Amino acid sequence: MKRLILSAIMLVTLAFNTQAQEISKNALGLRFGDNNGFGGEVSYQRALSRDNRLELDLGWRNSKNVDAFKLTGIYQWVWNIEQGFNWYAGVGAGAGTYSYKKESNSFVYAAGDIGIEYNFPIPLLISLDFRPEFGGSGYYKNNYGSDVALSLRYQFN
Repeated sequence: MKRLILSAIMLVTLAFNTQAQEISKNALGLRFGDNNGFGGEVSYQRALSRDNRLELDLGWRNSKNVDAFKLTGIYQWVWNIEQGFNWYAGVGAGAGTYSYKKESNSFVYAAGDIGIEYNFPIPLLISLDFRPEFGGSGYYKNNYGSDVALSLRYQFN
């Protein structure tokens, strides 16, 4: 009976230890997606605890007809799937401005995020996510925008 109880305790401990993989303290890279015409974004992630982090993304566009930028901040919860694989979800907000021909406007929006990522043994993180954004006056058509993006980030302490 003692062996059974000891085995059960060891099994539970092992299960908790496999779920305890830490996320990188800092990660900096690029997020590639449609992002409602903004294209790529510079992306930074900062760990806040063992399974929570803050992601900041700066997107900009400079073309013949449109000049724009937007900054998004998202608080994310991260869950380990298996060694190196995580999935995450988060909520946040953002703000931006654009000028199109002679019209210019500023906007704010709420954002969500859900995705999957893989931490390579080298300091590289790759992720795929979906981000819906809901804005008020001046925010795209129908006050809604979303994108699916692929991100590559360098991890460091």
